[in-house]
Amino acid sequence: MAKPYPPPAFVAPAKPGEPVGFFTDSSICIGCKACEVACKQWNNVPVDDIRYLNSSYDNTGELSANSWRHVAFIEKKQADGGVAWLMNSDVCKHCKEAACLDVCPTGAIFRTEFDTVVVQADVCNGCGYCIAACPFGVLTRREGIASHPETNGVAQKCTLCYDRLSGGEEPACAHACPTKSIQFGPLDELRERAQQRVADLHAEGRTEARLYLADERDNGIGGAGSMFLLLDEPGAYRLPEHPVVPTRRLKEIWGAAAMAAGLAVAGVLFAFGSSRR
Repeated sequence: MAKPYPPPAFVAPAKPGEPVGFFTDSSICIGCKACEVACKQWNNVPVDDIRYLNSSYDNTGELSANSWRHVAFIEKKQADGGVAWLMNSDVCKHCKEAACLDVCPTGAIFRTEFDTVVVQADVCNGCGYCIAACPFGVLTRREGIASHPETNGVAQKCTLCYDRLSGGEEPACAHACPTKSIQFGPLDELRERAQQRVADLHAEGRTEARLYLADERDNGIGGAGSMFLLLDEPGAYRLPEHPVVPTRRLKEIWGAAAMAAGLAVAGVLFAFGSSRR
């Protein structure tokens, strides 16, 4: 049976071994950016070069090492000539098949006991493999921040407030969201709540509402720890329509390469043996 909506005011502490994550309901996002501010304050994320981007009221532009939450302001033209807002707070997806984790050569990126993906700044060597591997463009290297010289050149992203989870608290962004557009909890519970929310919106005639990354049907990343309710196609929010982890077929590729190499060696040995007869 679906949980009541809106979400409960009290969120139970995360339990080790139980996958947790975010459900971001863009239908009730008001674009206040409280999530961005709370994230920066709690995680000591430096203020980036915030300026007018000539792109609506969006002043952070995208997710980066210095913007772990990004509130997108999308202007959508209406049939009557008016303009409607599409607002959505984007964040790392904490992929179940995380390409960043797969390609990290130092072990700086690891999966926690809450099934979230975290970068250890003191272990990262700044190689950038994770940046190229991420299908969402979430990761970047932090550069030129005088107040945080120890993390310059290091890849950074949302940790889903790993320290807060370990202390029995919810992530700072979810805690600060005034409308509960950002909801935190066990993924199974969030998924059930998200499905009920879409059904309710459809019953109200808002048939454009849809879920993104709620399961594996619209992606090739094995599912995600961050799911979204959107009011348009993912592309309208500058999100990939069907993201795929580039390392998904890595084992098959290496296996095929090893088999080809083995056949080549066998062929050389056979030819060498035949020539000596």
